[in-house]
Amino acid sequence: MIKIERTKFNVDKNTENRTYDGIIFDSQLEMRYYKEVVLPLSKEGVISHFELQKKYELQPKFIHKGKTIQPINYVADFYIEYSDGHTEVIDTKGCPDSVAMLKKKMFTYHYPDAIYRWICYSKIDGGWCDLEYVKKQRKERKKQKQLQKEIKEK
Repeated sequence: MIKIERTKFNVDKNTENRTYDGIIFDSQLEMRYYKEVVLPLSKEGVISHFELQKKYELQPKFIHKGKTIQPINYVADFYIEYSDGHTEVIDTKGCPDSVAMLKKKMFTYHYPDAIYRWICYSKIDGGWCDLEYVKKQRKERKKQKQLQKEIKEK
């Protein structure tokens, strides 16, 4: 059995599987979104500008009782400007952890006017979708499956 080394975020340490256009992405999902969504929309002119790994400060560095407390930063997977003038901050997510949830709250507080989206890929739900939509769809499918099971048992 081959053991694959992974980071604390369960990402394969072998960067070959998550490199495209000379860019090493944090995950294969992020790379796939870049290839399937960002690049095509850029070529079509729908996206006028984008940045990868854009950094946002959520809490500045400060000194407390003589100790320097480091800032809390959030790094978005994508910052996208569309040709119609609106912008979006996008993070690709499989399953957000508690740190991601906390940073989402802090980001929303500090940047209330930003359009901030968590995107995932779900083939059954039509491809690239907002994570909240996919979670609702999964919950509904689970509910329907349970109802079908109960009908069969009667």
